[in-house]
Amino acid sequence: MARNFIDRCFEAVAPVHAVRRSAARTALQFLNSGYGNYGANLTKKSMRGWEYHGGSSKEDIEDNIDVLRQRSRDTYMGVPVAASALKTLRTNVVAGGLMPAPQIDGAFLGLSAEQTEELQEKIIREFSLWADTPECDMDGLGNFYKLQQLAYLGYLMNGDAFAALPMCEQVGQPYGLRVRVMEADRICSPDGYDRLAPCTVRGYEVHNIVQGVETNAEGRVVAYWVCNRHPLSDTSMLGSGLEWTRVEARGELTGRRNIVHVITRERAGQLRGVPVLAPVLEALKQLGRYTEAEINAAVISAMFTVFVQPATATDDRPFGEMLPENMLIDAEDQGSVELGNGAIVGLNPGETVSFADPKHPNAGYDKFTEAMIKQIGAALEIPPEVISKQFSTSYSAARGALNEFWRSCDVQRDDFVDSFCQPIYEEWLAEAVARNRIKAPGFFQDPAIRKAYSGCAWPGPARTSLNPVQEISAATKRVEAGFSTAQEETAQMTGGNYNRNIRQRVAEAKRKREVDEIVDPSSAASEGGNGNA
Repeated sequence: MARNFIDRCFEAVAPVHAVRRSAARTALQFLNSGYGNYGANLTKKSMRGWEYHGGSSKEDIEDNIDVLRQRSRDTYMGVPVAASALKTLRTNVVAGGLMPAPQIDGAFLGLSAEQTEELQEKIIREFSLWADTPECDMDGLGNFYKLQQLAYLGYLMNGDAFAALPMCEQVGQPYGLRVRVMEADRICSPDGYDRLAPCTVRGYEVHNIVQGVETNAEGRVVAYWVCNRHPLSDTSMLGSGLEWTRVEARGELTGRRNIVHVITRERAGQLRGVPVLAPVLEALKQLGRYTEAEINAAVISAMFTVFVQPATATDDRPFGEMLPENMLIDAEDQGSVELGNGAIVGLNPGETVSFADPKHPNAGYDKFTEAMIKQIGAALEIPPEVISKQFSTSYSAARGALNEFWRSCDVQRDDFVDSFCQPIYEEWLAEAVARNRIKAPGFFQDPAIRKAYSGCAWPGPARTSLNPVQEISAATKRVEAGFSTAQEETAQMTGGNYNRNIRQRVAEAKRKREVDEIVDPSSAASEGGNGNA
């Protein structure tokens, strides 16, 4: 290591200090290398004040999940930007509900193309018997597609969502499978505290319980603890109080799913989900406060009040001093003075009034909120144009923003399908086969055969079209070049089914010919004659 002038001076005057100085410098070379010289640096003034506390997923996530959930729901209910973000995600990920499109592996099962398509159509018809009615809902309030919206919005607000899959036989209903969507708060540890060591809970030998999720010694989820009421409900402490039921994740004998858990994990070992708004809760709350303050200031500045000062003191109330009683905010407070639009207020001699100059509406309000929405949107993977529903940029810029947003929606849709739609569909299909309403030989004997029958796609809602003519032309070229299929393009552009569209077009063309023959028989005959020639 090269020595400078100061080092040589220390060597001559204080050799011991010179050695310590050299050793410290050598240690810093190893300490401040790589990230140690940047993000992990502990010596720079800019980094010394950075307080950091880290822990496992339990300390960082599960221990804070109750506060995050409640603040997330409060933000959704009170901050327009937050409500827009979550509803936008729901609309573009699940829309009115994802429709199943069976994808049976006919080649593996030894089925012809015609047999495969016929079986797929039968599955769709049978599934609609169950999914299109409120009978699939244990509460009897919504069909399967409404349950998707409920579960997904709950997942966004709370971080995760749960659905129990009980069997309930009902007269006149071909299927007994029911879905009960539960809010995340109801899955919680008994008596309100986690178990981090083997113990006995309610007569069950458990290894570990964190926020209502029980795991075994290997860390696998084996059961969920479900509270009989919402823990935050006003009725939770009434009557017999709170009780917990242990529900196994899968049936011990059948392997059937008892509960589906919608969650996106961010950390290894994580058992409960994080609300989507968690990283931007502070920014959203501050933006909500700022917006409210701007609105109040603008309202106050818009009021024009006249103050009248008489020449002599009087007890008479001037005209218009008092607001009508029905317009008073706090009629019982005699010490307050309330002003209304165009009010006339009397003053006693010697009293003066001073006015602040609020300068509202604030000219910088729009730019500031736009900057905040950009940061919030970036964290949520939602372009600011989509959050605010304003597409004032060029077509290319708007199209690029939408493409990025659709990619994010595709990822979230795949996660939701894997954790909610597909598991429930497979449980329904197993019941349909068991009741002999769907013929599927070998379904319960071979897992490979079961998987071949259970394949299913869940196309998302149609994408937003900014220039239909240009986008249709691009889709046509992709199909012609072999980069895509007509089925894929139909699903993306309209959310429909290409094969169904073709069959419907054939039927419509046939009916049109029949109508033409009735309206103009001579023309129809002439066209028929020309066609036969």
